Amino acid sequence: MKFTDGYWLLREGVTAAYPVEVLDVTAQDGTLEIHAPTQPIRHRGDLLKGPVVTISAHAPMPDVIGVTFTHFDGEQPRGPEFEVGREEVPPQVSYDDQHATLTSGALSVRVARTGSWHVDFLAHGRTLTSSSTKGMGIMRDATGHYLREQLNLGVGTSVYGLGERFGPLVKNGQVVDIWNADGGTATEQAYKNVPFYLTDAGYGVFVDHPGKVAFEVGSEVVSRVQFSAETQQLTYYVIYGPTPKDILRKYTALTGRPALPPPWSFGLWLSTSFTTSYDEETVTSFIEGMRERELPLSVFHFDCFWMREFNWCDFRWDPRVFPDPEGMLARLHARGLRVSAWINPYIAQRSPLFAEGKALGHLLKRPDGSVWQWDLWQPGMALVDFTSPAAREWYASKLEALLAQGVDCFKTDFGERVPLDVAWSDGSDPERMHNYYTYLYNRTVFDVLRKHRGEEEAVVFARSATTGSQKFPVHWGGDCEATYESMAESLRGGLSLGLSGFGFWSHDIGGFEGTPTAALFKRWVAFGLLSSHSRLHGSSSYRVPWLFDEESVDVLRHFTRLKLRLMPYLYEAARTAQAEGVPVMRAMVLEFPDDPGCAHLERQYMLGPDLLVAPVFSDDGDVSYYVPEGTWTHFVTGKTVTGPRWVRENHGFSSVPLLVRPGAVIPVGSVDDRPDYDHADGVTLRAYGLERGQQVAVRVGDVTFTVVREGDLLRASCSDPSAPWGLATGEREVRAQAGTGFLSVEWS
Repeated sequence: MKFTDGYWLLREGVTAAYPVEVLDVTAQDGTLEIHAPTQPIRHRGDLLKGPVVTISAHAPMPDVIGVTFTHFDGEQPRGPEFEVGREEVPPQVSYDDQHATLTSGALSVRVARTGSWHVDFLAHGRTLTSSSTKGMGIMRDATGHYLREQLNLGVGTSVYGLGERFGPLVKNGQVVDIWNADGGTATEQAYKNVPFYLTDAGYGVFVDHPGKVAFEVGSEVVSRVQFSAETQQLTYYVIYGPTPKDILRKYTALTGRPALPPPWSFGLWLSTSFTTSYDEETVTSFIEGMRERELPLSVFHFDCFWMREFNWCDFRWDPRVFPDPEGMLARLHARGLRVSAWINPYIAQRSPLFAEGKALGHLLKRPDGSVWQWDLWQPGMALVDFTSPAAREWYASKLEALLAQGVDCFKTDFGERVPLDVAWSDGSDPERMHNYYTYLYNRTVFDVLRKHRGEEEAVVFARSATTGSQKFPVHWGGDCEATYESMAESLRGGLSLGLSGFGFWSHDIGGFEGTPTAALFKRWVAFGLLSSHSRLHGSSSYRVPWLFDEESVDVLRHFTRLKLRLMPYLYEAARTAQAEGVPVMRAMVLEFPDDPGCAHLERQYMLGPDLLVAPVFSDDGDVSYYVPEGTWTHFVTGKTVTGPRWVRENHGFSSVPLLVRPGAVIPVGSVDDRPDYDHADGVTLRAYGLERGQQVAVRVGDVTFTVVREGDLLRASCSDPSAPWGLATGEREVRAQAGTGFLSVEWS
């Protein structure tokens, strides 16, 4: 939200008050509190005028400092609040005539007590960012009362994150409103809004406000990041890295880290698609067609029309097309498949659950006590009020019935269209609840799965999200079009989400809206199977490959089997996401923050720490990508390319730039027809470009392999002396294989 008219003026109707000096400082219980008037205090008469703002600084954990900016402190607290972690590590607080300082770990906030208003955030003596004159302010217009902060951007500093955003990966120059919307993937709107941004200058910023936060990222004042919210109190946290990975580790320690999805979820998902016509015979024909063509399939997904029309959601199988749901689900399980079912938090008026939910008081109400309804999406639709524990239990009970029938997981669609003219059962503020609703919705579903399927089996396929939703994976990119442009915007969204603390992400292979050409489908297959999670899904047309051409079958088979053989590597990247908050799919800047060539890259990514993927966005196969420093090796062909430089290549449909980082050891599995196997049994370790004397430890499941190069030999050892796959205890020498481009250690 913009408040100024150029450098000198405010916009018409806007008034502003800025802290100009420090009146007094107090330090108590690890908190620094400052009172700052918004006009100079020249004599006692000036003490009679306001506003006076209160700024308090605290530290929830090392290298993280929170600043709370308050105007009126008399507001009645209204939720919801983000769940923010705490560690009992008291910060150091000090002040003298010149400065007031709070230090947490290597990070300090220092407020100037003399001269003009100035707040600096420093680490190891270096200023990371600052709030200077007319940065922090109370802004008013005809519509409301806003608190605003502006933090300086250093020369050359790039800003990332703010959720799953489909525009340019670098957010400098953009206006971003943190407000969940069902806007597809082609606009400035987003399904997953996160008030956190990460920079390549050693720090990130999390604005702890669940409602609408308006960001001006070098767009109102080009040398500052501005954020504002309609509130009387606003808290933000500055998080010191120094690396982008370190920032994500600390941000996710503050707001939550993702659960570890089960191995089977990393296999190929096939959907009925959305508005297509299907029954059990159709489903069986798809599954049998995949089997006949030797296409490994892990999950079958039933989209909306598994329920009767106008009954979404009643959680009852349409008896006209699925007369025996328990038997059908048992037959799918007998084929080795897991089953996913589409759900959402909306209850249509025709659904039997509408009358039930209304009678029990579980549906969201208007201030006058009537049920909130509208006709968009489903006629007469209402929303479940997830602020009510009883409503959550009621909704969960409906899902428990499906789990008892044999459903394994849920696609938790929607959750963005949350109105403001309502009264939540717990008294939550409607504006603050708009984004937060998705957190309660997905937590409710995830908790049901954890309870009935176990911690290691719970997984959802969610569209909407906010801060903290990363704890409930997986998330997918929403309604994209069947175009190369939409494929590229989907990738930008996924990388942006990964830079916002989310470890796992997927997208609709081939695009959702429209029907892809055979060429586009095959290019998207390569991208989709080299993503965290992989799903074939569309809107009005099926996504089984033989409907495009026979080569599509071959391409899908090739990349599905490639991903399944990479499971030992991918699942360790997933463990890292769970343990550290570092995503499986990583923007290049996350791995190479010191390489300026990586700052703006958004058409390629790192899959885990060591594989570079550059999807092909054209029918003809021409692709250009950037290779960082060192000699990289094409994973499939063994050819090498040395960076730093840009590379232009041409790839057929069964090929894509997939390069291995120099000095890496990639564990490759022995199974290519399912993802959930013993990843260490029969594993192959591929060592690429190890320097003489270099030692690399590779974890595969509960086993750690150590590979060291000594001269032209590799020595390998295993941490498990009772390795069940026949590896002898101790070390084994393996010579370099000429012409392969890598050293290979084979375990049998």
